[in-house]
Amino acid sequence: MSYFLQNFNTLMKNKCLLLLLFASFPIFSWADETLDSLLHVLDQTILAHDTYVVQRESRIRHLKELAGDVAPNSIERYNLNNQIYKEYKAFICDSAIYYLNENVRIAGNLGDTDREIESKLQLSLLLSSTGMYTESIDVLKSVDRQKVTSHLILDYYTCFDHVYGEMGFYTQDQTLSAYYREISSAYKDSLYAILSPQSEEFMVMRETLFRDRHKYDEALEINDRRLMAAEPDTPQYALVTYHRSLIYKYLGDKIREKQNLCLSAISDIRSAIKDHASLWMLAQLLYENGDMERAYQYMRFSWNATKFYNARLRSWQSADVLSLIDKTYQAMIEKQNDRLQQYLVLITALLVLLIGALGYIYRQMKKLAVARNHLQTANHQLNQLNEELQQMNACLTSTNAELSESNQIKEEYIARFIKLCSTYINRLDAYRRMVNKKVSAGQIAELLKITRSQDALDEELEELYANFDTAFLHLFPDFVKKFNALLQDNEQIILKKDELLNTELRIFALIRLGIEDSSQIAEFLRYSVNTIYNYRAKVKNKARGFSSENTLIDVVTYPLFRPLWSILTCCLLVVCLFV
Repeated sequence: MSYFLQNFNTLMKNKCLLLLLFASFPIFSWADETLDSLLHVLDQTILAHDTYVVQRESRIRHLKELAGDVAPNSIERYNLNNQIYKEYKAFICDSAIYYLNENVRIAGNLGDTDREIESKLQLSLLLSSTGMYTESIDVLKSVDRQKVTSHLILDYYTCFDHVYGEMGFYTQDQTLSAYYREISSAYKDSLYAILSPQSEEFMVMRETLFRDRHKYDEALEINDRRLMAAEPDTPQYALVTYHRSLIYKYLGDKIREKQNLCLSAISDIRSAIKDHASLWMLAQLLYENGDMERAYQYMRFSWNATKFYNARLRSWQSADVLSLIDKTYQAMIEKQNDRLQQYLVLITALLVLLIGALGYIYRQMKKLAVARNHLQTANHQLNQLNEELQQMNACLTSTNAELSESNQIKEEYIARFIKLCSTYINRLDAYRRMVNKKVSAGQIAELLKITRSQDALDEELEELYANFDTAFLHLFPDFVKKFNALLQDNEQIILKKDELLNTELRIFALIRLGIEDSSQIAEFLRYSVNTIYNYRAKVKNKARGFSSENTLIDVVTYPLFRPLWSILTCCLLVVCLFV
């Protein structure tokens, strides 16, 4: 398909290939596609028709300029007029008639009978071709048969055959039609007698005869030979393909008929021929097949060309078809307009619904925006509550850890308290037996010596502090390290060998356990309150840039374990009682 479109001109120039192509159309299923391609080429040709018209007008203008440079009554002027006539023959009928009449006048003025008869015969044939039969016959009657030379006799018979053949075909009177056909037939016989069997005129007559007698194979055979001799884009090629379409019309092959009408119309337009029947016949076929748009365009183009050509017969032939197609086209346009109005009403209704929907959506979006703002506010508040809850959870976790630590410390010190109580009770019992034994033995002086000595109290206090230090470091093994980290580098506390805690560390260990009262600390460590204050102030001055002692205590992770003081007090009481 695409190959045919791209190489259309090449196929047109290669006659053998073109014939094979048309011969193969019934075999292949893409004949309809080929027709579509030809119609597309025809559409493009119609769009470019002004180009071909300009070319013909340019040739005519050139010939007129040449004619203006020669004498009005001369053979040269006659020949130039004859060339201008041939250009106008299928372009503008009135102008062609004018130049033929001019040649009749020039030949008469020159006394050239042959040229005068030649021009009259050309004029007669042109008049009969355009439907002016009476005028054509009048011109023929003005020709003296005795003066017609042998080289003009063929044109003479052709003119009579054509005018009477046309009159027999178009007349409505059957009697006159038969009479005219009989006259035409007689002149055809005369033409057969003088024509060469190889001439174009003879083959046209034979093809027409076979077509009229329904011998379509013979007609196609003759048309094939004519097609081989015709050049594409020429009037001859347009005429041959037009005759070929008539054969397929009688055969009932609509596809091939339209294909050949397309080829004929394309050649007509490219030859700038305004007198053509192919296009309006093709338009009629397309109209019958329902292709109203294309049929209307072709018929309007053909009608404009016919008006430009100004031939009565062509206007009469295409008027009825144009009127029918135009009415149908207008009805189709009105139907489309009605449908368009319906669509417009529907679109308007849909537009109103759309506007309503947009308004509803806008209101919903506003409500959604308000709800979103409320939700954002609620989310913000919820986030704040979550943060507060997290802080509370953190505080609760810290408190739980402190409570756990406090419980561990209490458990540790309670266990040690019970052990110490048990130990001191045992010691107290042993001390009682020793006192009883000394009294029973009368060793009162020795007993008084023992009770006046401080060594036992010192030993018990050292044991108490050792137990305290051991228990505390068991609970807080890194206390000394963390405490030194809070002091200046040159003020760090360095313990002696085998020393667990010293007095300063012991003071802050008690504070770590929740005992802040200096009097209670002094009572436990058996120092004065002032001494405890001095120790605390001394350590405060050694701290790394802290503003108060409480800050130092906080950094040491000070928990409130005040109940431990009762345990330590009890331990101290036991020691005192023992002493």
